Amino acid sequence: MSQTPSLIGIEIGGTKLQIAVGDRSGQIHELCPIPADRDGGGEAIRRQIAEALPPLIARHKPSAIGVGFGGPIDWKTGVVCCSHQVVGWHDFPLGAWLNEITGLPVIVDNDANTATLGEALFGAGRGHDPVFWINMGSGVGGGLVNGGKLYHGARPGEAEVGHIRLDKSGVLVEDRCSGWALDRRVREAIQAMPTGTLARLVGDQVGGEARHLGEALAEGDPVASAILSELADNVGFALSHVVQLFHPELIVVGGGVSLLGEPLRAAIAEALPRYVMDSFQPGPKVVLPGLGQNSVPVGALALAASHLDSQSAHR
Repeated sequence: MSQTPSLIGIEIGGTKLQIAVGDRSGQIHELCPIPADRDGGGEAIRRQIAEALPPLIARHKPSAIGVGFGGPIDWKTGVVCCSHQVVGWHDFPLGAWLNEITGLPVIVDNDANTATLGEALFGAGRGHDPVFWINMGSGVGGGLVNGGKLYHGARPGEAEVGHIRLDKSGVLVEDRCSGWALDRRVREAIQAMPTGTLARLVGDQVGGEARHLGEALAEGDPVASAILSELADNVGFALSHVVQLFHPELIVVGGGVSLLGEPLRAAIAEALPRYVMDSFQPGPKVVLPGLGQNSVPVGALALAASHLDSQSAHR
């Protein structure tokens, strides 16, 4: 085990809860994935965290905690603005609560920001600058790292690429490109073609239908290909705004939807240049996460390390 001080990194998403113990090099020594009690809301998820932390702290004696939270947050105070997916988080002082139950210094940021930091420092973005991350999971979020540091706009949020409007009627990127939106699109396709490949693969399953898109694509299903093209075009359009504003060198496509893998990455990389200004062509490189599904907890470890450094500098 590493001799450097241990840190804790926590990921709190719409459907995902992970607690990692690791160090400032981004190495995870112990990872605890927990089935998040989404139906129980924020209170139930906090109870799960409070039950999981004591044995980890007793074993590893960490020096600080970093958290990536799935929603807008005041990163300076650690107070949650809200969660767009789970009730019971509105105005909750997450940083202060964790400090109270553990006695450890705590820093909290948005989960997309946290994932961006993890990928920029230790994942697919290493050696590139600036790095932008788009998270396609329960919702759609984004983050930007420039010069090895997170970009922070006015509180409580920034880089909310999921809330870019796809048209003036108010349709959001999140309405078309989140995991739940993709599930809905697959259900619509099955309703229109009940004897098709997707209908056969999904069967009687309710929820998570999009997880079968990859298999349908591998079988050459034209309906699945059309859904992928539509998704990639919407994502490419949204990311063109990011390119025009920030001109990142690299874009990392993460979140549960990114498990579609290379077909999704390639489709977005093909769609993006259609919407990018001529002088920025061919646009940034588009890649999948280098840290797999651990971008947020690794980024949370980096947050914790930076928080310790900041505290030391002010002593």
